[in-house]
Amino acid sequence: MNKVILMGRLSKEVDTRYTQTSNTVVATFSLAVNRRFVKQGEERQADFINIVAWGKLGEFCSKYFKKGQQVGIIGRIQTRTWDDDEGKRHYITEVIAEEAYFAESKRENNSTDSSFGIENETDFEVMPNEDLPF
Repeated sequence: MNKVILMGRLSKEVDTRYTQTSNTVVATFSLAVNRRFVKQGEERQADFINIVAWGKLGEFCSKYFKKGQQVGIIGRIQTRTWDDDEGKRHYITEVIAEEAYFAESKRENNSTDSSFGIENETDFEVMPNEDLPF
C-alpha cells in the first residue's frame, strides 16, 4: 500500500504549468512538514516535501493555496529518474496529491481572501447544567 498523509505549510507559491499534449493542469509546490520529535535545546526541524497535483485538484491548489498557509495533503509517493543533457542521472521523490484540504481557518490564516476558509462560523458554548438533546 502506498498512502501518504501530510500536514504542513506551503514554503513557496504554487507553480502551475500545462501539459503540451493534453493541456492538463500540473501544480507543484513544496510543503514544510515539522518533524515530530525535537531534542531538548534544539530548534524544531522540518522536511520540505515536493507535492504534485494534477487536473482539477491542481487547479484548486493553484487557485486557493498561498505561501505560508497550512494545508493537509493525502496522496502517494512516486519516484522517478531522468538523464539530463550531459548524461547525468537525476532522481526525485515526490508526493502525488489525491486529496487536498485547508488545515486552518481563514481567521487563523489572517487572510483577506474570502474565496476560501470557513465562512459563517458560529461560536457556541454548552452550559454545564443544560440538558443535551442526545
